[in-house]
Amino acid sequence: MKTRILRNALILGLISAIGPFAIDMYLPALPSIGRSLGAGAGAVQMSLSVFFIALSLGQPICGPLSDRFGRKAPLYVGLCVFAAATLGCALAPNVTTLIVFRFLQGVGACPGLVIPRAVVRDLHTGLDATRLMSLLMLVFSVSPILAPLTGSFVIEFAGWRGVFWTVLAASIVGLGISTLLAETRARAARAASSLAGALGAYRRLLRDRAFLGLTFVAAFGLSSFFVYLANSPFVLIEHYHLSPRLYSLLFSLNAASFFATAQLNGWLAQRIGLKRLVRRAATGFALVMLALLALFALGVDRLTVLVAMLFAGFGCLGMLLPTATVLALEEHGSIAGTASAFMGTVQFATGSAVMLLVGALASSSPVPMLAGIAVCALLALALERATDRAPHPLLRATSGG
Repeated sequence: MKTRILRNALILGLISAIGPFAIDMYLPALPSIGRSLGAGAGAVQMSLSVFFIALSLGQPICGPLSDRFGRKAPLYVGLCVFAAATLGCALAPNVTTLIVFRFLQGVGACPGLVIPRAVVRDLHTGLDATRLMSLLMLVFSVSPILAPLTGSFVIEFAGWRGVFWTVLAASIVGLGISTLLAETRARAARAASSLAGALGAYRRLLRDRAFLGLTFVAAFGLSSFFVYLANSPFVLIEHYHLSPRLYSLLFSLNAASFFATAQLNGWLAQRIGLKRLVRRAATGFALVMLALLALFALGVDRLTVLVAMLFAGFGCLGMLLPTATVLALEEHGSIAGTASAFMGTVQFATGSAVMLLVGALASSSPVPMLAGIAVCALLALALERATDRAPHPLLRATSGG
């Protein structure tokens, strides 16, 4: 059993990491892309934002398709689209072309994000699902931990276009890995899926207050990380004058905190219950981010304080996101692909909107970035408190007394 869980976590984690790899490896290149293509910071950030917009638009289509045709076929198609768009990014002559291909790249990345969550729900529920989701995130952590550092070396030796050639190679490897994944959607379940069924599934999800509440808790939690993704290169490289490589190391440190604490979820959930784990993680995240914003608003502008408190805050986020995802999907096994797609759509649509809003107010100063993160953390906590989970049987069973 443990061997099978580890194998599935390795395959699903690597597949999940391919799309984010195209984000994380790309981050150290943002300032150099602007200089190379003669584009301002806003246009360069748009090439990041459209990737998230594509993810929010593509997932509602991908989820029902994976329920209707199985998990593997949409995954293969998505990886092929992703690879072709990555080639277009590598050859882009101007920022407009880059933005277009980044959008297509995001469309191709959708199955790699939707389908692994659905596979987890196909295979497991409850604590076993929490353990598999946490292990998946540990493998997934290869991208945000190693990709920025790898990107800094690639940029140094091959320029920013080399980043996309490397991502293209990773997508081809991912296509090979995906062939090792067993089909987890039964033929009978696929035959029962239809367009009318998909629409009915979305109506069912929209009526589920617990699902919606947990989905938006995860959405604002993830949005806080998106704010950091979009703004940290300018804050750390331009404001604190760090080299792309040192920036990558600090980014990896925060990512390591996020994914390391996620490995405690199974143990903590068994001891205190999934409901209490979500509440305590949301509370800790909000308190740390508010304290950090207050310090910088009062004039504290120290890199060590920023790094240390972001490390603590993102550690709380690592406990919040996987657990909220497992709870949200728990009661929707028959439409796991659609439910996973709905979650992804809400998360990336929310993240895109937050990034655009914070981007419009952003500068190289840390305060706008920290304000955006703190507001997202507060909203996640408020939604967690407001969500009525009484109808959720798993919450009653694992509330920890």
